[in-house]
Amino acid sequence: MKQFINDVTPSKMKDMRIGIDEFIELYNEGKCEFVDIRMPMETKVWQVNFGMKIPAPELPERVNELPKDKLLVVACPKSDRSNMARTWLATQGFEVKYLSGGLLGLMDNLKGGKAQSIKI
Repeated sequence: MKQFINDVTPSKMKDMRIGIDEFIELYNEGKCEFVDIRMPMETKVWQVNFGMKIPAPELPERVNELPKDKLLVVACPKSDRSNMARTWLATQGFEVKYLSGGLLGLMDNLKGGKAQSIKI
């Protein structure tokens, strides 16, 4: 945890998040796994039909389901919960980033014909 707090500097913060375009590129190449950490009530309201769905409170019990050989990209509607989940997963030894702009930003980016840009 000490190393984590040492890394909370403006120059290193960019390494904790990933932009939408870079995420889509890595996801399409099979180099990352998407982890939707929203609560079940949220996923019932609107779906994201790719990636893993593990609500943030379930991460400790389901951590063995996550691949260790790929970058994990965690996301929630914005970024608050996903950054907390990213922090915990990093302490567990995962290479992990949170999605900048969150799921709302991703959905905005993928509306209309742009939805074809991600491999499902």
